[in-house]
Amino acid sequence: MEKILTKEEIDALVAAVFEGTLVPEKELAKGGVQAEQFDLLDIEAHRVIPNLDIVYDGFIRYNRVTMSNRLGRMVEIKKEEARPFKFGEFLSVLPSPVCLAIYKMDPLKGAALIAFDSTLVFTIVDSILGGSGVSSGQGMNRLFTSIELRLVEKIVKDALADLEKAWAPLCPVSMNLLRLEMNPRLVNIVPPEYQVVTMSMKIQIEETVGNMILAIPFMTIEPIRDKLKRGVQMDMMAVDPLWSYRLSEELLEAPLDVSVEMGGATITLSELLELGPGDTVMLESSGKDELVVKVGGAKKFLGIAGVSGGNKAVQISRALHGGGED
Repeated sequence: MEKILTKEEIDALVAAVFEGTLVPEKELAKGGVQAEQFDLLDIEAHRVIPNLDIVYDGFIRYNRVTMSNRLGRMVEIKKEEARPFKFGEFLSVLPSPVCLAIYKMDPLKGAALIAFDSTLVFTIVDSILGGSGVSSGQGMNRLFTSIELRLVEKIVKDALADLEKAWAPLCPVSMNLLRLEMNPRLVNIVPPEYQVVTMSMKIQIEETVGNMILAIPFMTIEPIRDKLKRGVQMDMMAVDPLWSYRLSEELLEAPLDVSVEMGGATITLSELLELGPGDTVMLESSGKDELVVKVGGAKKFLGIAGVSGGNKAVQISRALHGGGED
């Protein structure tokens, strides 16, 4: 009967590989039997989510301003570390107490979350209520009250609005807060063995530093991996309105060569060689005919010759496009 590994045996085998206590190549060499390799938990393949850092960079730019305005204090946000976790392991490393905001990313499937540590929560609450914004350290290990959660909810909704703006250039999504939770054991956005990608951020509110962690399941962003890959190209093709305006202003000041053809004549080579000072060449067109006006050597307009302010001039009568009449 064929031997099938249990889930516990598979987890133990994968853990041994990641810890380095088991090297698949050496084990295969011992037996001398060729075996197919199956990637049971391809963490490395999931580790690099292209251009996800661009989304978080945009979020930091937006949220730094939003949170500063909300709290009335200077706020600095810095990225710390992006790494994958099994969801169960991620919940186990969260600080206690912690405020977890679970939200949907429509139209993507599943849910994601934002985690705030107690230092950040109490600093936010103190700032909103008009305090000094500096955590005293007393009572930091207690659970949050319903009033404190309501105040933090304002910051969470601000963060979700900024996340929408940050995601918009790559994939427009709608962020909807589902609920706030203090007990990680009651959070089950994905099964414990599923992978999530996390981004840790340091939030400095004047002298106080707290932590915020954003976690998104791989299964949620996997359908838009190709869009994320094309993100850099999209950014390169994006038009900067200020740059376009400055270019237009500079173009208006660019010098151009303008010339007017008064007419033409056909003569033989012998007649050309016999020309001397004072000779006259009769043009085939009269002065009343429309003349071709060239801009940069290209035919652009037709006009009538005349005089303006004592200077020879041409009055534009028609525009030409592509060498023909408009």
